[in-house]
Amino acid sequence: MLSKTLIFLFFSSFSFSIVAAQNLTPTSFSQLVFNGEEFLGYDSFGYYYQIKNNVFSKIKETEIFEYKNVSLGKITKVDLQNPLKIVLFYEDFNTVILLDNQLNETSRINFSQNAEPIVATAVGMSSQNQLWVYNSLNQQIGLFDYLKNEYKTVSTPFAENIKYYQTDFNTFYWIDEKNNWFSCTIFGKTTTLGKIPRFDEVALLNSNQFLFSKANLLYLKDNRDVNSEAVSEIKISEKTFTKFRYKDQILSIFTPKEITNYKIVIP
Repeated sequence: MLSKTLIFLFFSSFSFSIVAAQNLTPTSFSQLVFNGEEFLGYDSFGYYYQIKNNVFSKIKETEIFEYKNVSLGKITKVDLQNPLKIVLFYEDFNTVILLDNQLNETSRINFSQNAEPIVATAVGMSSQNQLWVYNSLNQQIGLFDYLKNEYKTVSTPFAENIKYYQTDFNTFYWIDEKNNWFSCTIFGKTTTLGKIPRFDEVALLNSNQFLFSKANLLYLKDNRDVNSEAVSEIKISEKTFTKFRYKDQILSIFTPKEITNYKIVIP
């Protein structure tokens, strides 16, 4: 019996590449009945965002704004960093749409029409009227000035394809297909940040910490201790969930029927 237990513990650790640490228990404070297909998160004004039937929506109580563009196909990525300038990326048509706070289209950028060839597979809002763009033609990160229609490459070519990416105004973060984690600044400085365990969903909090889910369990990992593989399980009430979002100490758990919001303090 003891040998079977040891084998199980070894297999579990190997499969998930995690070691248990102190658990975190967030506090649930609200629930929202949800009938969308994808929950995208909240902004600082209390609106939440969703996609349903490829319609992008902004909702707060009875107030609803919508944006739909059938001609550009499926929405690939939404960047909500600036709720006054929202980025919708339509990868199939190599196009970005910028929206104002009432979801009116303010700019349309077709990278196929750029003087320098660009095939974008990752896009996010950067600073100073620029967009982060990963150009799959040369496998490099660039910055696109959407007011001047100017593009400049800032990174060296990637060795591996991007598995996941996330951006803020000053940094492009990505995880490659070998689960290596990197960052690139607007000045082109690239840093190796460590290794990410195998995950179903992930959210990068900063250059050291990240949340990730695996097999309907949610974890926090801190890479500041490079010699430790320990992670903290985040104890939520949901036994199964589709996705999660984290922003400003609010953890939102998305199930097919509702959103549960938790207050959590990340140490």
